Amino acid sequence: MGQIELKDIRKSFGGVEVIKGIDLQIDEGELVIFVGPSGCGKSTLLRLISGLVEASDGQIIIDGDDVTGKPPAERELSMVFQSYALYPHKSVRENMGFALTVAGMPKSDITAKVDEAAATLKLEDYLDRKPKALSGGQRQRVAIGRAIVREPRAFLFDEPLSNLDAALRVEMRLEIARLHQKLGATMVYVTHDQVEAMTLADKIVVLQAGQIEQIGSPLDLYRHPGNLFVAQFIGSPKMNVVDCTGVGTTLTFGNRNTSDIARNADGATKMGIRPEHMALCPEKDGILAGQIDVMEHLGSDSFAYVNVTNVGLFTVRIVGHSDASVGDVVGLTFGSENVHLFDAAEKTIPA
Repeated sequence: MGQIELKDIRKSFGGVEVIKGIDLQIDEGELVIFVGPSGCGKSTLLRLISGLVEASDGQIIIDGDDVTGKPPAERELSMVFQSYALYPHKSVRENMGFALTVAGMPKSDITAKVDEAAATLKLEDYLDRKPKALSGGQRQRVAIGRAIVREPRAFLFDEPLSNLDAALRVEMRLEIARLHQKLGATMVYVTHDQVEAMTLADKIVVLQAGQIEQIGSPLDLYRHPGNLFVAQFIGSPKMNVVDCTGVGTTLTFGNRNTSDIARNADGATKMGIRPEHMALCPEKDGILAGQIDVMEHLGSDSFAYVNVTNVGLFTVRIVGHSDASVGDVVGLTFGSENVHLFDAAEKTIPA
């Protein structure tokens, strides 16, 4: 249960097409995350799956059933929103069981389902409280519990952790990961936070301007981005990208420095290298050299922002503490195996 297939799905608002022909298959039990910049269409796509927004064209198929024209109630999906949307005058137990009460389920069955969901989400001690007596994380658990008791074909999450502070986001991210492992249910999740995407997803769908840029596992997208957009969107801090000219196996940068990367570089117009794949060294030993503009010390990591004249600004991730300081002139090194090359159309040049 829970296989979802989209066939050439399109959505226009007025004369503006915001979803531009998307084909996607979500397998049973997968946790699939939609990511992309604001306005890329990820929340609209989730609402098309749920039935809250009607598709302009195409098909939505759930477990072999074409639900394109069906209302949300007939799709057997449960949605968890950014807003908790809890009834303030009802207890946690009443909020979680409300949909079952409306459906006319026997009270004993509702109690059993709510108790089971509460145990899964560690809410047993809060069932008689009202939402105002709960923390933000506990309220979001109640919203998730309300979805669980319905035993849907799939769960849809629309930026469920956006309203939480940093510590609670980490806690709830772990809760959702555990929940997915325990239930084995299909989950479709929208977020702008790529840490959530990288740590939770079985499969990530990267969207831009209403179209799919790339689909893959988190590590596949990190290691093998298909184009410049995906390369810079996946990874934090984002990939360093600078202009270059590739001929044979040699890259030439704007300051006329060259680097032999021992692979085909023909047609390369941009080089990408991730901060964690670079290192500082003495100026004379570097492939490039520049001055440190800013140092950030985060405890577990340090970040050096190195300005290379006529080339660009590089972010270098250093594990632990670094004695480098602002104003130091340093060299930059990186292994050719970690270099990403892009052509004039911003497509990845295969290694």
